[in-house]
Amino acid sequence: MSKGLRKGLTSYGDAGFSLFLRKAFIKAMGYSDDALNRPIVGITNTYSDYNPCHGNGPALVEAAKRGVMLAGAMPMVFPTISIHESFAHPTSMFLRNLMAMDTEEMIRAQPMDAVIVIGGCDKTLPAQIMAAASVDLPTVVIPVGPMVVGHHKGEVLGACTDCRRLWAAHRAGAIDEQEIEMVNGRLAPSVGTCMVMGTASTMACLTEAMGLSLPLSATIPAPHAERVRLAEASGRRAAEMAVAGGPRPSAILTPAAFRNAQTVLQAIGGSTNGLIHLTAIARRVRAEIDLDAFDAIGRAVPVLVDLKPSGDHYMEHFHHAGGVPRLLAELGDLIDLDVPTVAGEKLRDVVAAAEIVPGQTVIRSPADPIKPTGGLAVLRGNLAPRGALIKHAAASERLLQHTGRALVFESIPEMAARIDDPDLDVSPDDVLVLCNAGPKGAPGMPEAGYLPIPKKLARQGVKDMVRISDARMSGTAFGTIVLHVTPESAVGGPLALVRTGDRIRLDVAGRRIDLLVDEAELARRAAALPAPPRPAWAERGYARLFHDTVTQADEGCDFDFMRPGGAAQGN
Repeated sequence: MSKGLRKGLTSYGDAGFSLFLRKAFIKAMGYSDDALNRPIVGITNTYSDYNPCHGNGPALVEAAKRGVMLAGAMPMVFPTISIHESFAHPTSMFLRNLMAMDTEEMIRAQPMDAVIVIGGCDKTLPAQIMAAASVDLPTVVIPVGPMVVGHHKGEVLGACTDCRRLWAAHRAGAIDEQEIEMVNGRLAPSVGTCMVMGTASTMACLTEAMGLSLPLSATIPAPHAERVRLAEASGRRAAEMAVAGGPRPSAILTPAAFRNAQTVLQAIGGSTNGLIHLTAIARRVRAEIDLDAFDAIGRAVPVLVDLKPSGDHYMEHFHHAGGVPRLLAELGDLIDLDVPTVAGEKLRDVVAAAEIVPGQTVIRSPADPIKPTGGLAVLRGNLAPRGALIKHAAASERLLQHTGRALVFESIPEMAARIDDPDLDVSPDDVLVLCNAGPKGAPGMPEAGYLPIPKKLARQGVKDMVRISDARMSGTAFGTIVLHVTPESAVGGPLALVRTGDRIRLDVAGRRIDLLVDEAELARRAAALPAPPRPAWAERGYARLFHDTVTQADEGCDFDFMRPGGAAQGN
């Protein structure tokens, strides 16, 4: 097999000329023959002026390059799409698959013997790992790391759990315009990803637990020098993997690794988004994430990490308590320690080296958990025949068993237009239902599942209600919120049959979400649904590709043709 600069030659019909031309042009960059004869490690550059989460990207790229060269290989940096959660229209999830395709094709198109992917903001790590899994080139993942915490009036602040809490207080009239602007300048005091257990932190933890990144890569704060040293060490390791030819993602992304990731997802009270991304990654390597098995893991695994939104602390506190290695040590037999890692050692070696921090309270033992069961639960029922999720670790205990009247919003724009109407017919016991916010319906399954409390109720002191949708929710959010209802309403799922005034029953203990309408009436409503047309937003280009091929939440919202073996069924 060809290596280095000879790998993947451009097709000119003459391999010798192809190599000659390649070397002639790359020498224009000032490279010597010695440099060009080395193994090549590609390094993705996802820095962008639109992406403050990746603001430390240039420093990490330089450190990774240094590590590669110290180990005797040749680093080659190349750009890919950069996605930031709050800058991507209509939603970063809409662009995740595009980034995965871009990253995959650039790895395939350019000569490299190993690759380092650098990312962090919510959808970037999943996209990069999906790509790496498909290419199966030796890969090291470097997360950009979480921000450090902010402060306001003596209170520790973190984006974006506290941004939601304080914005809700502003909507309720408890915080005025001047103070909310002051808060706005203090929520994100440094570059890096959200410093709570949102989607970015969740995916960084799952990546480390699966063995795709070096120990402590998930938790080192973005501005810390330790993060730069980790990037250098990752570069060294990638160079070694380039020479050795492995381990490849196919050797690391095993069923045991995916089970470890699911266990960690439950133990950290992680983002519901994590399950969609894990499913997409698994399906790239012909593996499956079974929702019922995931729920069973949640019943057996306690929440051990005391981080917002399920707890009180932040990622830097998790790091200083020992990070993911310490968590894995506390999980004990619930983790398969014989899985390989990119560090070239087994996970048990990582756990054996985990730091013990006397007196820390962020990482609990199973004997003293934050919650006795895992953070996420899978719901079934006539509203979600293929499943729905609830982050019950961040929900209100009193609402986990609840029956209420449905108040239906047929779309995100309708919800936005009506939710604060002072004449809205709504009570605290009602169930807010949002339709047409799934993968095809929105498009891109936006994080609209965190429906705001109607302003008239918020000003009465109501802080939580049962909310149901086929949308997603930010991992930084909290509340009694049922998400990922599958199939989505835009393809005729049962959510499309709900009418305002219907009764809905939520039974988290029984893992049920049911519409209390008789089957004959539901059949009548289903028969009256029009065939869904291709919407105007999906007339051309990537939007059309997305609409026509994206799968449902239980299949990872990947494109059906990206799974090995062809299109998935039932999308």
